[in-house]
Amino acid sequence: MNKLIAILLLMATTSQAKNQWQGKAAPDFDLPDQHGIFHTLKEYKGKWLVLYFYPKDDTPGCTTEAKNFTSSYKAIEKLGAVVVGASLDDIESHKNFAEKYNIPYTLLADKDEIMASDYGVIKKIPLMHYAKRQTFIINPKGIIAKFYEDVNASSHSSQVIEDLKKLQAEANKNQ
Repeated sequence: MNKLIAILLLMATTSQAKNQWQGKAAPDFDLPDQHGIFHTLKEYKGKWLVLYFYPKDDTPGCTTEAKNFTSSYKAIEKLGAVVVGASLDDIESHKNFAEKYNIPYTLLADKDEIMASDYGVIKKIPLMHYAKRQTFIINPKGIIAKFYEDVNASSHSSQVIEDLKKLQAEANKNQ
């Protein structure tokens, strides 16, 4: 019986964590990209924003995810959405990563961990901090429409496209 209660509590906590962001205003940010140009949440108002956090430039999983978002970039753009990646790496690291893999979208450098902290994606282990691999779809009004706590780097961009279609259809239906 105690095991059943523990499992139910774990399921409730996991479900609550996944929904903690949905329907809330996205935290603002003001960070430089791989070219040193600053970006804020306000500049994406009126567009769907796919904001994905990842641990580290040029590592296997992060490279896979970036390549998949690059391959899906045109399809996401056709849906009226913008892709923005963010990690704790600096501008130079992002610049090299973007050039090496021809990444066509913005990579935000959150070296001081401000944005990642505001979005609750910081993972702290002894001697190392990094952004967890998590994604937010933010609607044109700046509200978080979807939060992905568990991301598969290989298939995530396809999942985002399908969810964007559903979210947009739902938003159009409610207008």
